[in-house]
Amino acid sequence: MNFIILGAGAVGCYLGGRLAAGGRRVVLVGRPRTIETLASTGLHVKDPDGGEARIPARQLGLATSLASVRTDAPLALLVCVKGSGTESAALEIAACCPAGTTVVSMQNGVDHLARLRAIAPRIRALAGLVACNIAMPELGRVQRTSAGDFHLERTEFGVELARVFQACGLRTRLASDMRSLQWGKLLLNLHHPVNAQSELSLRAQLQDRDYRQVLAGLQQEALMVLRRAGIRPGRVGPLPPAWLPLALRLPDWLFQRVAANLMRLDDVARSSMWDDQPYGRGTDIHDLCGAIVRLAAQHGVSAPRNAAMYEMATSHRKGWRLSGPEKRKTAPS
Repeated sequence: MNFIILGAGAVGCYLGGRLAAGGRRVVLVGRPRTIETLASTGLHVKDPDGGEARIPARQLGLATSLASVRTDAPLALLVCVKGSGTESAALEIAACCPAGTTVVSMQNGVDHLARLRAIAPRIRALAGLVACNIAMPELGRVQRTSAGDFHLERTEFGVELARVFQACGLRTRLASDMRSLQWGKLLLNLHHPVNAQSELSLRAQLQDRDYRQVLAGLQQEALMVLRRAGIRPGRVGPLPPAWLPLALRLPDWLFQRVAANLMRLDDVARSSMWDDQPYGRGTDIHDLCGAIVRLAAQHGVSAPRNAAMYEMATSHRKGWRLSGPEKRKTAPS
């Protein structure tokens, strides 16, 4: 099985690097600056347990657009772009890929498959999920910075793909109800805008109870909205979804004990939004806090904390931090 990775960011490069190291033919499609660096330096992939792989440039296919890539061979196309890039990715896929091409969304959020199918209806689209943090400290070097598995939709092709992932060192689970897992992951991902506003590492952010209170408020509100909508989020991380706000509000000394697994983060771990906001790149805020606000409106309730964080994230300027009184604006009263 050959692979095209559409979106050569942290997740895309990590998946592509692991698959290439496992002997699979991989083409990475990304921004010119990233592709130029990979062509010069190759790709270095690291894991928390010390495992690593160095993939020389000659072992990678590299492209800045899908139009320049052969898509007629049996392949899986993994979509790893930000939510803001879903429509443009779908347009590329619709224009370049033959009917029946298998497309797997490895994106944050809950509605990417519907958006991909709406624009590229001839594809075979599957849901995927990344339940670990992956950072790109510099172009050409990616690092998985936390524990967590990869999840794929349980279909005939999903089973085959999971075997390939496993053989390449990507611990993978199959799920029949990907939708509930996506909502569970979205709850965890509400830390993205908090992390971006704090401009701290994820470990430092979790060590600060004020920031944890902000995140707890966002998650508690989201859980209320999900209950109103009749949605039961699946468990993706070390704690059940309903326990997350409770754990985050604990005093520092108790949080360190109860949530030890949450704190097993490398010091370089940050959210993708932390990386993207300073450069004015598209982020996932529309698919995180924005998804909660839209779901609330559909069911006749409001989500003021998530709405406020959405506004903060979209108007963020480099050097501005969520601190002092601003921390408490979205925290529970």
